[in-house]
Amino acid sequence: MKPKTSDWRNLVQRLLKTELSKKGIKYQDLSDKLSAVGVVQSADNLRNKINKGILGADLLLQIVFVLHIKQIKYEDIEEMLADMQ
Repeated sequence: MKPKTSDWRNLVQRLLKTELSKKGIKYQDLSDKLSAVGVVQSADNLRNKINKGILGADLLLQIVFVLHIKQIKYEDIEEMLADMQ
């Protein structure tokens, strides 16, 4: 299995949307949480970046931090990639 670039982008999208949904957080809430740690991103900007699965590593880590994501399991990533094949 050799994932394409689009697979990785879809993975980022699915991962973040799943976390937002599990926690009941909307894009405006995420924007507010990021703002509280000094990261300025509008809700629309976040929506676009997450929907495209294209965001920098720094923003990804900032989102992981403000959403209190404790772990991202290798097995979950592997399963999501397999679902996309």
